[in-house]
Amino acid sequence: MASEIKANKISPATGTAFTIGDSGDTFTLPSGATLAVASGAAISNAGTASGFGKVLQVVQGTYATQTSTTGTTPVTSNLSASITPSSTSNKVLLLATVNSCYTTGSPAGGYLWIYRDGSDLLGDQAAFYYNGNGSIIGTISLNYLDSPSSTSSLTYEIYFSKQTGTNTVVHDSGNPSFIVLMEIAG
Repeated sequence: MASEIKANKISPATGTAFTIGDSGDTFTLPSGATLAVASGAAISNAGTASGFGKVLQVVQGTYATQTSTTGTTPVTSNLSASITPSSTSNKVLLLATVNSCYTTGSPAGGYLWIYRDGSDLLGDQAAFYYNGNGSIIGTISLNYLDSPSSTSSLTYEIYFSKQTGTNTVVHDSGNPSFIVLMEIAG
C-alpha cells in the first residue's frame, strides 16, 4: 500500500543531518519534477552512489598527421571522437589539445573551431596570431560543456581556418593532438 507525506520542510530531530531510506532503496524523481539546490549549497556524492555530475563514460581520439589550409572557411583538422549519451539530460564535456599550430606569411593567424556532427557549436573558439613569418605557436587547449539533448551517436571534431597570412597548419611534425569526451550525468 502506497503512502504519501506532504510537508513544506523536513528537518532533523537532532543534530544537522538525517537519513532517507535504507541501503538498497531506490528513490525516483518523477518526470517534470525539479530538484533545486540553493546557491552555496552542495550535493555530496559519497562512495559509488550515482548522482548529478558523475562521469559515466570517457572516449578519446588522437591525430598526428600534418593538416593545412589556405582558406578562411573552417575545414576539418581530422581530430575527432564519437560518444553516445545514455540520457538526453546528460552533458558532454569536451577537452581538446591541438599541438603544433602555426601560420606562415606576415602577419599570420588562424582559428580553431568546435563542431558537433558537422555543425559549428559556437564560432571560432581560439585564435592564434603572429606578426612575423613561419610562427610556431605550439599547443592550444579547448574546453566546452555541451548539452546535446540526445541519445544518438555524436561526433565532435576540431576544425580550423586561416585568419590572415598564407597558410595555417595543425598537427605538424607528427606531434599528436588529443580530444577527450566525457559523458556527465545531468
